[in-house]
Amino acid sequence: MFRYTLMRLGILAGCLVVVWGLVYSGIAPRGLGDSNGMWIVMLALLISAPISFVVLRKERDRASMRIVERVDRMKTNLEANRNQEDAVADEASRAQSQTS
Repeated sequence: MFRYTLMRLGILAGCLVVVWGLVYSGIAPRGLGDSNGMWIVMLALLISAPISFVVLRKERDRASMRIVERVDRMKTNLEANRNQEDAVADEASRAQSQTS
């Protein structure tokens, strides 16, 4: 997941540099008034989102598989702990009923 995040930030940084260059060279329009910095960031986000969606598909699928495996493992461990607690409780109730 960390690798995917770094790759996504890298694409955003690359788009930010490209948009900044386009705005300051006059190819892309400048923002209104003092909003030029915000305009550059928003335009870079808008461009980087679909690029990340397409380019990082395999990495996103790998990260998703790791998360699913981790959740399944935690569910299995939780169920094993529940079964162990039930067995201990059943054994304690049997021992108590035999002594009575």
